Amino acid sequence: MTEPRSGKYYPAPVDDARRADIRASNSDRMEANAFLSAAMSVGALTPEEYTDRAGEALAATTLAQLDALLSDLPMDRLGGAIAESAISETRISNSGAAPVAKAVAIMSGSEISGGAVVGSDLKATAFLGGVDIDLRNVEFTAPVLDVRCKAMLGSIRIVVPDDVTVEVHGSGVAGGFSGAGAGAGKPGAPRVVIRGFSFLGGVEVQRVARGAQAGPRRPN
Repeated sequence: MTEPRSGKYYPAPVDDARRADIRASNSDRMEANAFLSAAMSVGALTPEEYTDRAGEALAATTLAQLDALLSDLPMDRLGGAIAESAISETRISNSGAAPVAKAVAIMSGSEISGGAVVGSDLKATAFLGGVDIDLRNVEFTAPVLDVRCKAMLGSIRIVVPDDVTVEVHGSGVAGGFSGAGAGAGKPGAPRVVIRGFSFLGGVEVQRVARGAQAGPRRPN
């Protein structure tokens, strides 16, 4: 296997007991997930397997736990896939507009679509209301967009283009959190990570081709 870059997480053999005593950082989890995403892009993991392992990587507390998730992957073939999927560092928008950071619907509706600018974080909150986020024509200014959802007696619909990589890590209590839109995108495209929860509400993620009709919102 290729030697890791200094300061970066890289999987070690699963029998390296020392790794069980080293706590994983957020950066380690992101690096491990990059390998998992690359494995899906080359067909080594199915989208379902990727979703399961990505969720475990998110909850991992030690380097050994991350190592176990990658131990059966063809690491010699993943470095190139990661390099191909990497995009440039965070930049300002072409228009100079500040990224939209939140969408809140309290007994009302809220929408993000068209030429809106998004950065690395977006919070969506729906309480007795509905949030619609259509990312097909927005301007991405960061390689990863982290969308944090809270749907309480309300609904959040997120439409993503079919050429971006999408991860879904959410749960529903007496409600739904659909992961149907998860999957690999094209090399060089942004990665959208959707997480959060719904309570007596729903979060729906759809993959829709650019220019196609997204269709009506499904009931919670």
